[in-house]
Amino acid sequence: MLCATRTVQEAAINTYRQENKAVDPVRSEAEVEYQFDPHELKREGMQDSEPEPELIEGLPAPDALTPADRYLELFEDVQMARIFPDSKTFPDCSPKYDPLDVLIHYRRQRKNSEFDLKRFVHDHFYLPGVNESFYVSNPDKSLNEHIDDLWPVLTKMPQQHMPFSSLLPLPKPYVVPGGRFGETYYWDSYFTMLGLADSGRDDLLRHMADNFAWLIDNYGHVPNGNRTYYLSRSQPPVFALMVELFEEDGIRGAKRYLDQLMKEYQFWMDGAGELMPHQAYRHVVRMPNGSLLNRYWDDRDTPRDESWLEDVETAKQSRRPANEVYRDLRAGAASGWDYSSRWLRDPKRLASIRTTQFIPVDLNAFLYKLEVMIAALSRAKGEELTALAWQNKAETRKKAINHYLWDKTAGVFRDYDWRRERFGAFTAAAVVPLFVGLASPKQAHLQAIALRHLLLTPGGLVSSMVESGEQWDKPNGWAPLQWMAVQGLNQYGEERLATEIAVNWLTTVNNFYQLHHKLVEKYDISGDRARPGGGGEYPLQDGFGWTNGVTRRLMSMYSHLLAD
Repeated sequence: MLCATRTVQEAAINTYRQENKAVDPVRSEAEVEYQFDPHELKREGMQDSEPEPELIEGLPAPDALTPADRYLELFEDVQMARIFPDSKTFPDCSPKYDPLDVLIHYRRQRKNSEFDLKRFVHDHFYLPGVNESFYVSNPDKSLNEHIDDLWPVLTKMPQQHMPFSSLLPLPKPYVVPGGRFGETYYWDSYFTMLGLADSGRDDLLRHMADNFAWLIDNYGHVPNGNRTYYLSRSQPPVFALMVELFEEDGIRGAKRYLDQLMKEYQFWMDGAGELMPHQAYRHVVRMPNGSLLNRYWDDRDTPRDESWLEDVETAKQSRRPANEVYRDLRAGAASGWDYSSRWLRDPKRLASIRTTQFIPVDLNAFLYKLEVMIAALSRAKGEELTALAWQNKAETRKKAINHYLWDKTAGVFRDYDWRRERFGAFTAAAVVPLFVGLASPKQAHLQAIALRHLLLTPGGLVSSMVESGEQWDKPNGWAPLQWMAVQGLNQYGEERLATEIAVNWLTTVNNFYQLHHKLVEKYDISGDRARPGGGGEYPLQDGFGWTNGVTRRLMSMYSHLLAD
């Protein structure tokens, strides 16, 4: 049966490639990219005869139509003409009537010499609203009071959505990040929920967990966000952490989510059973020693709807086939680190992105947590054999992580380039093994030393050691990385460093709030002064969901240590 399934899948893949004139990724990687640049081969220490592992592609997602699918050349023309400064605006627009009719009207009217594309868009679409546009902060309120006042502003209520909107309706209220992000995002939401718990908003905690369970039941996974154009990928799998968050013992009441946790695991492990060493399918890679680890992936290989023009321009700067670049850009978005030098061959060139070739330390640590959580919930239901099987899965993954992602020489966790069989960069993603409890005490201690000497700044923990111009690199600091570092270090008795990171971060956020009366999604933490973060594809966003959540929680733990 398994062989028959694989045969059907391979036939479908081949048909898809022929129809879309896709280039085999293994051949194109070696023959298109590197044959033109022998100096790069020499710089990277690669041999001309570098072995090329077989790569088994995933299928394009058979899901709801995205705006790019619906509007075809109209979508491309609007994006190419830069009708809106932000590429995300048009995908978030809702048509005033049936999309097919809109497209037919466009094809007829554009032949007119007086045709105005911008007027056509405004005549045929409702523009998305801007979050918290009517909210004005009160500078007399404390930081905690400001955050608590923002929860209702950032909360969306279930409602009848406009027909043919890209927004996926959810059954219960949910919190959005703010600014351009008017939908809920997967891993953002966990860090937002930390603050909701501290603010006593247990109602929203339960609603958001129920929404993610609903998404898993309806789509087989939690999408990147609740938009049709996010359905082809997920984000770091933190549903297990959400379930654990609002249960005092991690068990009571959480058992009702066990089926969804198992379904999410199946999504991430799809195709694993049939892989041979050096093979990959969707999110799973069979390593040379036969163990299984995971990577970030997106089932589509086209420009992202929300960053269409940016992706097209990036692909033009690469010698690789455009569809390969698009896939890696999408996988980078699935990682939540969009973008970072950890995915790049050349830190100064986004076009050198190779996300799908990396085994990320954070992703595999989160999946370890998912396996442990399923084991715990199974045991709580009295299913001892099932619990033992899942605990074995977790231990097997832990061994694979230690084998491939632990750098014994440097004493740090790092990503691993499975195609070139070498370590990737050291980044703040390395705190996740401590956060989920899979590191040994010795590993945690060595990791703490590296964090202090390589990533600690007066403003908190910087994302990486590389200044690339990408937003998930130095000099930026992000709230989720601070939280996971603080919690992870505390679990291993590294309280001094944990406290230093927390106090430095809270000082940054509080000082910025005193100056600007708002919180933002990221900060430049390279110096003593509170400064807004930069880099990336879009302007700095105010709000901001996960900054609010992490700050609210850390204030409860460390506010007494802040300078007056």
